[in-house]
Amino acid sequence: MLARDRTQAGRTMRLLLPLLLHVGALGSDHIRGPEEVSGMERSSLTVWCHYDPNWETYRKWWCRGAARDSCKILVQTTESEWKMRKGRVSIVDSQRSHVFIVTMEELRPDDADVYWCGIARTGVDFAFPVKVTIRSAFATITTATTTTITTTVFTAPVTPEGTTGSPTVSSHHFVDRPLLSNVRFLLLVFLEVPLFLAMLGAVLWVNRPQSSGGRPSQPAHEAR
Repeated sequence: MLARDRTQAGRTMRLLLPLLLHVGALGSDHIRGPEEVSGMERSSLTVWCHYDPNWETYRKWWCRGAARDSCKILVQTTESEWKMRKGRVSIVDSQRSHVFIVTMEELRPDDADVYWCGIARTGVDFAFPVKVTIRSAFATITTATTTTITTTVFTAPVTPEGTTGSPTVSSHHFVDRPLLSNVRFLLLVFLEVPLFLAMLGAVLWVNRPQSSGGRPSQPAHEAR
């Protein structure tokens, strides 16, 4: 008896499977959206769900849950193009553009789930699944900080020639060049500059103009 029931159930599923696939394909043909969207924690994300013409006046909804038949409708439109809001989720239907827009605000880590863009109609509603993932803001900041520290701390190892052993990380390279520059600047100030000034003074002293307080002497041929 049990085996007969299982056989009958298997036959029923084989008969219903093409119908279920047809219904799923029918929904995806009439409504489309992104397969996956991602948002930052404490920020917002927007999902655009496109639908075919002739469905403008039908109600649109946004549903949460992996199974479409048992998902929870979070927000839905009216027959007009008014923006409807419920909690942190809002929806608006742009009937002229054949698209309805869903916005989720103040995202939380537990908002990550499977959602559905849907059109309410007689019989089975049209629906398209959208996977929503939430990125952690703290993890992003930590990654950026770690990358910055790594690039500024590690330097090439320097070991004396002929020695053995494991190389060590040294940071003295960041000090040597500024120190040498300071020493050279001091030598320039205290040695080269006074020497240059002394040489310049000697040249000016040698080339100074000659002057005499008395009358210039006449040449010998004029005295005769």
